[in-house]
Amino acid sequence: MHIVVLTGAGISAESGVPTFRDADGLWEGHHVEDVATPEAYEAQPTMVQEFYDARRAALATVEPNPAHQALGRLEQELGDDLFLVTQNIDDLHERGGSTRVHHMHGELRSALCRACHARVEWTGTLVDYPPCPRCGITELRPDVVWFGEIPYGMDEIMVELQRADLFVSIGTSGAVYPAAGFVQFAARHGARTLELNLVPSEGTPFFTEARHGPAGVLVPAWVDEVLGSGLDAPV
Repeated sequence: MHIVVLTGAGISAESGVPTFRDADGLWEGHHVEDVATPEAYEAQPTMVQEFYDARRAALATVEPNPAHQALGRLEQELGDDLFLVTQNIDDLHERGGSTRVHHMHGELRSALCRACHARVEWTGTLVDYPPCPRCGITELRPDVVWFGEIPYGMDEIMVELQRADLFVSIGTSGAVYPAAGFVQFAARHGARTLELNLVPSEGTPFFTEARHGPAGVLVPAWVDEVLGSGLDAPV
C-alpha cells in the first residue's frame, strides 16, 4: 500500500508554533501577506528578512507533538511506501523522526541565493545580508515559496498522488491551491482519501472519510490502525 500524506498548519499549531499575527491580523503594523511576496522583498527587504528571522528563531521554542512523532514512526515501517509532503516551513516533522519530508513551500532553516540559486542550510539571521556560502554574493533570501511563486517539486508530488492507494490530509484548510486540489486528483487516480482535521475543512466533501479532532490524538490512532492492519490491507 502506497500512502501519500499532506500536512498543513494544523499539525504544527498543536506544538505552539507562533502565528506572528496580532488579533487584528497584523505583524508590527503590516499585513502578513505583505511580507510574503517577491514584490514585498524588492520594496522592503529588511522588513521581510526580520519577519523570517523571527520565525526561524521561534523554532527553538517549540517541540514536535505526538502527530509528528507518529508520522516518523510510520516512515520507519513503510519506508518508500510513504510520501510525506508538507505545506509547513518548520522542521517539526524532521525532529519528530521523519527523514524524507517534501517541503513544497520551502524551509525556514534554509536560505536561497538569488545570484547562484543555491539552497543552503541556514539557522542564523539573514537581516545583515551575509554572503552566500557557495558564490560569496550577498543575495541570500528566505528559502520560502511566497505568494505568486511555484511550490517546490510539483511534478514529483503529482506522480506520487497518481501512485497513491491512500491519500491523507492532516491539519489543512482545504482552501489553498494547489494543495487543496490534491484530494480530487488522487481520487481520480483510484486512491481512497482520508481527512484528519480539527474541524471540517472546505475540502471535506471530497474525502472518502473524514475524522475531526486534535491531530495529536487522531494521527497516532490512525498510524496504529495502519500498522496493526498489515500494510496490504485497506485503511
